[in-house]
Amino acid sequence: MTTSKETEWMNHPRLRKIVTEINELTVAERMTVVKGVIPSIADELSDDEYEAFAKGIRLKGERFQEAQAHPGEGRRERKIPGERDVEGR
Repeated sequence: MTTSKETEWMNHPRLRKIVTEINELTVAERMTVVKGVIPSIADELSDDEYEAFAKGIRLKGERFQEAQAHPGEGRRERKIPGERDVEGR
């Protein structure tokens, strides 16, 4: 979890604690947590915003899998764009 200008206002220590606790759960439990928060996220976003959010989640997973498959190769060698690339940071 990284910080940026867009997320400076967030309570990062609290979020890291929550993420750490969730990561101690089994994969099935973690998936249930994610499924549990999706409705409240979707409720607060427009259709276009939700679509961008869903695409971002998919991209995050693909990027992670690519990095795991090619350890030590670095960001420049990856084919799947990262959040910084997509957001123009």
